[in-house]
Amino acid sequence: MTLSYKDAGVDKEAGYREVQLIKNLVKKTFSPSVITDLGGFGGLFKPDLRGLEEPVLVSGTDGVGTKLDIAFRMDKHDTIGIDAVAMCANDILCQGAKPLFFLDYIATGKLVPEKMAQIVEGVVEGCLQADMALIGGETAEMPGIYQTNHYDIAGFAVGIVDKKKMIVPGKVQIGDKVIGLKSSGLHSNGFSLVRKIIFDLMNLDLNAEIEELGMTLGEALLTPTRIYIKDVLPLIEQFDIHGIAHITGGGIYENLPRVLSEGQGLHWDVSAYQIPAIFSLLEKWGNVARKEMFATFNMGIGMVLILSPRDLEGVLANLDSRAIPYIDMGEVVPGDKDVQLWGL
Repeated sequence: MTLSYKDAGVDKEAGYREVQLIKNLVKKTFSPSVITDLGGFGGLFKPDLRGLEEPVLVSGTDGVGTKLDIAFRMDKHDTIGIDAVAMCANDILCQGAKPLFFLDYIATGKLVPEKMAQIVEGVVEGCLQADMALIGGETAEMPGIYQTNHYDIAGFAVGIVDKKKMIVPGKVQIGDKVIGLKSSGLHSNGFSLVRKIIFDLMNLDLNAEIEELGMTLGEALLTPTRIYIKDVLPLIEQFDIHGIAHITGGGIYENLPRVLSEGQGLHWDVSAYQIPAIFSLLEKWGNVARKEMFATFNMGIGMVLILSPRDLEGVLANLDSRAIPYIDMGEVVPGDKDVQLWGL
């Protein structure tokens, strides 16, 4: 008896079928800067450097965490790729970078070409929203390491910014204005606590219609992470943006201080802030303290901009003209590189 790779659980033919299914999808993201095709050992990209005096590359990598478990339970895989792109693209945006290209990595227990194509469909949609090219990736079939119907996805993004326009620590000043751009929901963080609440404590059905949400619970949880590239890049080009914070795991308490300097802080009165329904429900169902909610989830604010007071009126007018929802979070004050929330 002779053994084959397929006998060990790796189906090469399934991999070939996946490539055929995704090839035309991926090409939707290509721009003239892409000078390669799928199937090579490396992706080739020639950036347009016109107008850049000192180009600086900015990179970021991330995954989507245990939000994957919701996709597995719902057997819905066409949006999780948007989350993977969003987590990377939003991170490099915080340095002022325009995204250029993206690479994905998917590992699974059993490669089902149609399911993998659904995942890549989401990656493509995310890349289109972020205006960057998907120039390569890897799908690894790993029997015995992952369960048959499980997978993990991670991504890697590269962007570019002119050195004089980089947004780096040290630019934020006391008195700068703080604007929060609203999130689309939970985004891709805090799902271990979400799962603890809805499955272990409440035993909720993901297909149940939730009146407060206007959709099923599963639909609300799988709502893709908002990609802020097209919202924020025009502001960076036109105004003096001093800091940008992507509100991910750890909430505003952990992420906003990453763009502050010593001696600076934010005091935000949240007593009048309208917390989105999904967060209020999780807080109630899990009996989670309000401060812990803000220390775990984005609580409805996915990206925070810090800007010069002289640009506030122009920035708000720009956001209003494009119907981009935001909230005034006050201003940078003397502090200990911390965030204090009043009225919890």
